[in-house]
Amino acid sequence: METTAANPPPQSDMTNRNTRLQEIKHFDESKIGVKGLVDRGLESIPSFFIHPYPPKPNQKPSPTRKADPNCTPGLIPTIPVIDFFSPRSTLVDQVRRASSSLGFFQIINHSVSLSSITKILSSMQDFFELPENVKKGYYSRDMSRGAAYLTNFDLYRSEAASWRDTFQMNLSPRPPKWENVPVMCREVVVEWDKEVVKISEEIMGILFEGLGLEKSNNKLWEISGGRVMAAHYYPYCPQPELTDGLTSHTDLRLLTMLVQNEVPGLQVKIGEGWVDVEPVKGAILFNIGDLFQIMSNDQYISVEHRVLANPLRDARVSVAVFLKPSISDQLCGPFPELVSAEKPAVYRQFTLSDYMGRFFSKELDGKTLTNYYRI
Repeated sequence: METTAANPPPQSDMTNRNTRLQEIKHFDESKIGVKGLVDRGLESIPSFFIHPYPPKPNQKPSPTRKADPNCTPGLIPTIPVIDFFSPRSTLVDQVRRASSSLGFFQIINHSVSLSSITKILSSMQDFFELPENVKKGYYSRDMSRGAAYLTNFDLYRSEAASWRDTFQMNLSPRPPKWENVPVMCREVVVEWDKEVVKISEEIMGILFEGLGLEKSNNKLWEISGGRVMAAHYYPYCPQPELTDGLTSHTDLRLLTMLVQNEVPGLQVKIGEGWVDVEPVKGAILFNIGDLFQIMSNDQYISVEHRVLANPLRDARVSVAVFLKPSISDQLCGPFPELVSAEKPAVYRQFTLSDYMGRFFSKELDGKTLTNYYRI
């Protein structure tokens, strides 16, 4: 039987895969990142960045984007912006409702100064915009260093790469090897971590209260004392309709705290549609992670989100800190206080090390971890 182009022989598939792998390897070993591709004036993106789903409508350079057409007609949902000056009971209620229905909320009038937010964003943007020969010294996929600059941690496993560069580092319980952190960022990161600890303890206390749990400093440290920071840089993309800045996923850890510059792109999935998270000056965004959904026995929810490839000439910059348990062999599962005969546990127990291992063995997508541990 004659072989058609639509049905290539296995050898052709193998050749294509090998060619793609070589292209990825060549890009990765160049250590230039996506920013380096943009600096070379590319008018079309490399094939391994092209995603296999139908292209999105062309994204024109605009400060805002409309909500997805799949959203309820006449109603454009928004991510709540909560005033931290509100009375405690109001604050707890608003955070609880947002965490149980949307999984996302922003806070304003909090204790973190605008100058602190500006410093961490500017510091990381300055790093990403350093000359290539300086940045290359920090490029690595070896996270045993405690800090690394790279493009897509799942670059070799994902179906398609995403248009962003990342600087990721451990903050707690084990700090990074500081020689692997750019000198220009070290002091700013240390000060930012102090702000993160302070505001995240306040938010965790509110989230505990919303679940009817007693706040204990020891308990909070055990479940949220670990911190990992990821700074993402989304440069201009010449073909934003063909790729993503960050593919649809949920966050695996307990809670994510994020600050972003004025360039939009973050979207949250609500129902079958996608809703923009419009940047609010001075606001801090929080979202529930898979681990908190499990520990809350589904009272709080972890929701899919993504970042569109950036069609604007100005880069999008965000800095996220992921809170996680501080002990790697800690046993995780629903809080005992939230389990009863009327509300049985919907997840089985597991160790944090098993949980993290399963995440890093796959590409970034969907909610496979919560589904895996669900009873």
